[in-house]
Amino acid sequence: MTETTAVAPERKHLTNLLRTQEGVLFIVLFVIIVGLSLLSDRFLTVNNLLNQTRLFTETALLALPMTLIIISGGIDLSVGSMLAWSAVMLGFSWQLVGLPLPLAVLICLLTGLLGGAVNGLLVAYVRVPPLIATLATLAIYRGFSFGISQARSARGFPEEFAFWGQGQIGPFPTQFIILVVLIAIAHLALSRTGFGRWVYAIGNNEVAARYSGIPVEQVKFTLYTASGLMAGLAAFIFTSRVTTTRADAATGLELDVIAAVVLGGTSIFGGSGSIIGTVLGLLIITLLRNGLLLTGVKGDATFMVIGLVLILAVLINNLVRRR
Repeated sequence: MTETTAVAPERKHLTNLLRTQEGVLFIVLFVIIVGLSLLSDRFLTVNNLLNQTRLFTETALLALPMTLIIISGGIDLSVGSMLAWSAVMLGFSWQLVGLPLPLAVLICLLTGLLGGAVNGLLVAYVRVPPLIATLATLAIYRGFSFGISQARSARGFPEEFAFWGQGQIGPFPTQFIILVVLIAIAHLALSRTGFGRWVYAIGNNEVAARYSGIPVEQVKFTLYTASGLMAGLAAFIFTSRVTTTRADAATGLELDVIAAVVLGGTSIFGGSGSIIGTVLGLLIITLLRNGLLLTGVKGDATFMVIGLVLILAVLINNLVRRR
């Protein structure tokens, strides 16, 4: 009897953990780390893990506002194109026009901000469905990238510019520190502020939210504009990391971003989700891809395994919630 009462609370905690998408993802992440570390002695090393933080920062920066946008019932398919357009504007302004590099970086950020604001105007005020609006701007912004660059690349950035994409603050990559700060801000904004409650309310029932006095249009416009600004920041860090600009950069990146957000438990129909879940989803996809590569699994097999893990995580969560 004593043994039963001692075990019951542990089972209750485990069941409660499995009832949340974050709990399921945390267990899946733990299993993946243990499994891949047994298959490759190069996987669970400090250098490899820190290097992965450099590679997934740009995706993570785009995934933070994307989480809020999808919770509100929208989607932004143009983030990859906005990143490429912003990066091209950085290189074009600095190398071809001859502007000082800090001013070129500012133009890069403003380009992303402008792209996001246009998306926000189309979705919030012109009432174009988000899928259609951002699918159209995906093509338009990518066209700007190729048209402005004329298929040329900007190279030869000064060494100090590489600090933001290749440097370190203590033992950690510079961009990882920036990302951690922005994750904390996004998490607090979504979970502890009235703005976050508005985002959930709009995703659950937009009509009811509007009758409740929530400024639906302003909230949507802010979300898409923030997404564009974050794409500009990701473009700056990406350019600093690879020290070149290409018009075809970040092609297809929006799919990785959306996959991480959905894997993280954010409902594609809006109304639920969290920043913590998105971060866990990103970690699973990034570490799984890296670990499989180190163990010799390449190409299509990697995509298949990641797809199976995504489906498995969602199925486990759904099964536990139904009990």
